[in-house]
Amino acid sequence: MIRILALTMLANLGFAGDQAVSIQFRAMVGAEELACGKSFGNIGTTKSTITPRDFRFYVHNVRLLNEQGNAVPVDLKQDGKWQLDNVALLDFEDASGSCRNGTPEMNVQVTGTVPEGRYRGVQFTLGVPFEKNHTELTKMPPPLNLTALAWVWNAGRKFAMLDFSSTGVPRGYAVHLGSTGCTPNDTQTTVPTKCSEPNRLEVELPQFDLATDAVVADLGVLLQDSNVDEGGKMMSGCMSGPATKACGPLFSNLGLAFPGQPTVQQRFFRKAAATGTTSARRD
Repeated sequence: MIRILALTMLANLGFAGDQAVSIQFRAMVGAEELACGKSFGNIGTTKSTITPRDFRFYVHNVRLLNEQGNAVPVDLKQDGKWQLDNVALLDFEDASGSCRNGTPEMNVQVTGTVPEGRYRGVQFTLGVPFEKNHTELTKMPPPLNLTALAWVWNAGRKFAMLDFSSTGVPRGYAVHLGSTGCTPNDTQTTVPTKCSEPNRLEVELPQFDLATDAVVADLGVLLQDSNVDEGGKMMSGCMSGPATKACGPLFSNLGLAFPGQPTVQQRFFRKAAATGTTSARRD
């Protein structure tokens, strides 16, 4: 009885509780849902056909915009697999078909709690925060212990691994986003203190309804200005190097700085209805 009275008094004083939230994500290639083993045509400057091989990326610092336009951090659910502290891994491959080097489990949502209220937008950072990026894999819990998403220790994690094969590059075209120019890098176990190209992307989607909308990562848009057939029979693509020509159009569509070109608004992420085969979590 005392507890009920106390909760009633807190409510009357204006103290709100927490509400559970789920932010849905979808991986698409233009208007089509991305799927392992499926091919997608009319891609890039050569109008090539591609087949996905991997599609995973980290996000952190997830926030919702309230009705006043203020960013409210989402307290992520600590599930022991997909979410750790303020970092979450989105995984759209299922190790089937062309994605045989992946994992069977998929994760297509970020879950957590926020103070009770009305929210009208979402913000997040693509990547892993600096203090967690440069940590030893064997000493970190999931999802920061995945060898497939690691570069050598002092380079950190691959923030995004968006791999596919194309008509002209059947061996594979890799799009790996991560920090570069990290120093010191004297040995593989030297922890860097800074990176000249951090390559973390801040994303904001206003007018986002948690009940009906999903965050779409569109591979077709990302590749629209790229020659995905360039490279021949050997594996080709972009490993985030500032001197790699193939990275230029990709970084432009990601809204990231790249030498010799202006930084524009990102186009990789957009809003769409929370429907389709990847609109629910599977694990």
